[in-house]
Amino acid sequence: MVTESRSHSLCDARPHPPRAAGRGAWWAGVLLALAALSGCANTLYLMQAAAGEWHVIHGRRPIVDVIDDPDAPETLIRELGAVRAARRFASQELGLPNNDSYRSYVNIERRYVVWNVVAAPRFSVKPKQWCFPIAGCVAYRGYFHEHSARSFARHLRREGYDVLVEGVPAYSTLGRLPDPVMSTMLRYGSDELAGMIFHELAHQLLYVPNDSRFDEAFAMTVENEGLKRWLRFRHEPARIAEFERLDAADRAFAGLLRSTRTQLARLYASGIPLARMEQRKQAAFAHLARRLHGLEVSLHVRAPLYDQWIRQGLNNADLVSVGTYYDCLPGFERLLKRVQGNLPHFYAAARRLAHEPKNERDRELCTPHRGLTPQGRFTRRASAASSVLATATRANPATRSR
Repeated sequence: MVTESRSHSLCDARPHPPRAAGRGAWWAGVLLALAALSGCANTLYLMQAAAGEWHVIHGRRPIVDVIDDPDAPETLIRELGAVRAARRFASQELGLPNNDSYRSYVNIERRYVVWNVVAAPRFSVKPKQWCFPIAGCVAYRGYFHEHSARSFARHLRREGYDVLVEGVPAYSTLGRLPDPVMSTMLRYGSDELAGMIFHELAHQLLYVPNDSRFDEAFAMTVENEGLKRWLRFRHEPARIAEFERLDAADRAFAGLLRSTRTQLARLYASGIPLARMEQRKQAAFAHLARRLHGLEVSLHVRAPLYDQWIRQGLNNADLVSVGTYYDCLPGFERLLKRVQGNLPHFYAAARRLAHEPKNERDRELCTPHRGLTPQGRFTRRASAASSVLATATRANPATRSR
């Protein structure tokens, strides 16, 4: 599957049946067969992905059964009731797939379901990519066990890469399996949970192998537009106002990261001696850290994820993970505006672009337009592949406390 460590907004907020098990085992067998096709280097990785996916599918229960369970906690019943409402809205009002995904629940019994690894060369802001059957090439790699992710990250660092490791609360199998709502998704609040569902169903609607920037920006556009419509549908003016406040803050944070990435790309292409290049690189990240802290103060928001990055030491992988989601977002938003917000027309236009050569898609969607900035919430998702068949949801709300 393809997973994404999906962090929600940057800004401060509150934190089966035998048949299902059989299907999980069957897909585990498929993944093991794919491992044989992928070569020895990927075999162990795909095996852990198959095992992790099987446990998720095996543990799920229909949401209606959980809600009817007299032993289920009241908070869980309320949250799953909100999930059912958002799931109906997704299909009926947003035109997203009407299937078995997000109609079951699984208790993961840990903080994250997957841990993502993102990497970039020491002097590059282009991500390292890994290629798999079905999912194609993606700019991330994910593991169901944190120690495995961190072990792989150490290996990459020894090879000279800048590396980022993040927890992922959810993922999607692109509709190939009936993805459940996971316990790890529930701690972000009902609005963020609805947004996750919209995002992952958008991946099921349209997914282009080997083009993570296209896929994530498309899903983010659907998520952001869907969440705004969801809040209007529920007549929640206060929450709409909060959404807009977070949206403005997110654009400001994303702009800082984009400008630093542009500055470093020029530095890495300059050809100056590596020692001087390293010195200037570290100075650029120190300046970025100060600007991030200053933005927190001026906007009166908290960015726990960025604070964590700064403590660990900002690097190229942090910038790369953001670019995957935001480089093409303004282009998709222009496309949505061009069709006057008509989602079926937007989906059709996106599908047409998906059939164009990648350089044509990039020119249409990912070329910066003067005066335009990303309009969606900065739902920081560092992506990672946790099994070959999916594309996942986010982790670690960037400016939201967890």
